[in-house]
Amino acid sequence: MAANQNVTQLLVRWKNGDDDALDRLVPLFNDELRTLARSYLRHERRDHTLQATALVHELFIRLVTDGGANWQDRSHFFGVAARAMRQILVVHAHQHRAMKRGGGQETVNLDVFRSRQ
Repeated sequence: MAANQNVTQLLVRWKNGDDDALDRLVPLFNDELRTLARSYLRHERRDHTLQATALVHELFIRLVTDGGANWQDRSHFFGVAARAMRQILVVHAHQHRAMKRGGGQETVNLDVFRSRQ
């Protein structure tokens, strides 16, 4: 129980802008978050370019830049983290599909070529 209260206090301190609290939280959560990330990645395609560590890093970037989360406790944090991971994977899949379909390519109007003939 005391450990959960300590985590909750660290989460509140982090939300209030205490970077030291984040530095103390990362080692506490890193293993569990990587386990969660591996679990989600098991359901992805075999040639997925995102790895568990990269997914956790993306998660922390999102959580740090969001700045608006009001975590109630450890369980709430992991619920938010799990949802954010799923969203990251969805965005990654959309970007992958867009690139597969020529997402970064310049479009060419074929009517220009027809009018020359």
